[in-house]
Amino acid sequence: MIRVLLADDQRLVRAGFRMILRAEPDIEVAGEAADGVEAVEAAQRLRPDVVLMDIRMPRLNGIEATRRLVALPDPPRILVVTTFDLDQYVYEALRLGAGGFLLKDAPEAQLIAAIRSVVAGVALLDHDVTRRLVDAFADRAAAGRRPPELDGLTPRELDVLRALAQGRSNAEIARDLYLSEATVKTHVAHILTKLHLASRTQAAVLAYETRLVTPQ
Repeated sequence: MIRVLLADDQRLVRAGFRMILRAEPDIEVAGEAADGVEAVEAAQRLRPDVVLMDIRMPRLNGIEATRRLVALPDPPRILVVTTFDLDQYVYEALRLGAGGFLLKDAPEAQLIAAIRSVVAGVALLDHDVTRRLVDAFADRAAAGRRPPELDGLTPRELDVLRALAQGRSNAEIARDLYLSEATVKTHVAHILTKLHLASRTQAAVLAYETRLVTPQ
């Protein structure tokens, strides 16, 4: 069972998400939060698998709430939900370790698929929109930002990281690099461990910021 925490300052938005998720046999709403402070406290208390995180909330915004949650010993997955598809705040949440983001007006099926995907950590969410977001803000990041850990990746891991940043799934990377999916999955796990990252999306953002991948 996938346990979801709804963090949004609009009660009607939370009610809408709750109604959608209630119909799914493998998903349950573990709790709700009306601001970032409540989101962090509820996540620590309820230990959900996923937090649907609004960005702009009172007391503590979704950026700072995400920062605090990903720092926990066993953090939940963060799925940012927003009304803006090109937003510096969303970019920052992805850079901090949110698993992906979704627009609030996305179809119900897309919301369900996004929750399952972010739990599985299988692929970036909304490849085109995520890449467009990263393209828009990567040039504003610190030029030449290159953590020393990046030099610890093998040539093959760098290949996988570049493909991952371009929005390719494990199956697509395996096909393009003539590897098995199990090998690709192992490479991705090593990349995240070596770079001290929480998600594939965070790795993709780093790849853009360090110019391993250039905006299209």
